[in-house]
Amino acid sequence: MADKHIDDLSGVETTGHEWDGIRELNNPLPRWWLWTFYGTILWALVYTVLYPAWPMLTDATSGVLGYSSRAELAADVGAAKAAQGVVLEKISSSSLEDILADPQLSQFATAGGAAAFRVNCTPCHGTGAAGGQGYPNLNDDEWLWGGDVNAIYQTISHGIRDTVDPETRISEMPAFGDMLQPEEIRQVATYVISLTSVPQDPSLAEAGKQVFIDNCASCHGENAEGNRDLGAPNLADAIWLKASTEAEIANQVRSPKHGVMPAWTGRLGDTAVKQLAVYIHSLGGGE
Repeated sequence: MADKHIDDLSGVETTGHEWDGIRELNNPLPRWWLWTFYGTILWALVYTVLYPAWPMLTDATSGVLGYSSRAELAADVGAAKAAQGVVLEKISSSSLEDILADPQLSQFATAGGAAAFRVNCTPCHGTGAAGGQGYPNLNDDEWLWGGDVNAIYQTISHGIRDTVDPETRISEMPAFGDMLQPEEIRQVATYVISLTSVPQDPSLAEAGKQVFIDNCASCHGENAEGNRDLGAPNLADAIWLKASTEAEIANQVRSPKHGVMPAWTGRLGDTAVKQLAVYIHSLGGGE
């Protein structure tokens, strides 16, 4: 005891530790803290007996209660799927108009379609469905094949230029580089760009209009406003999919690019395609 240091101010024994002249008092821990600590140890021991706890080489101790979080999760997932199955069956047997008219079905289909869109459609159309170069924006009201829910369903279901699906949508713009002279292609590109902006040489627009009428109006219409039956885009609205500059338009006339959208019914099933159609229709551009 003679070697023990006693603090002069508090009269409490110190631990013998010292840092820069500061000594640590050897106060005992509060009883409530000690009993709480002992309680946690006891709780841990009881827990390891009742529940899975100790890892072994190929498994873990199962506990005397036989509890399994994986089994509980599987049961919860099964119950959720069973609950969803009733609604999914109703969606499967309902028309798109009936789904939209039923608030519960519409809400469920929209949520399911949003999930399916994120997994399958965002690589091309983007997370916000705003599209990009060569991929259409699904938020606006400009649709190549029509924007009502049935037209959207048809497009998703059978795709565009899908070589496997016999009901796929097909629109093939011919390569006019084999039909028109380079000057005629320049003229028609000038005319097309003049519909929404100022061309480099406006004097070519009049001749380009005649080239357009002779070669392009059968698909795009005399006023270049497109034709949904053929998937021909409106060229007079300043919304461009494959080209937007005069040079790009000329290249598209000369040697057009044709995108391909897969048919999704065979991959996702008809019910999921219905949900996708309802979701895309709900984005704001659906008619």
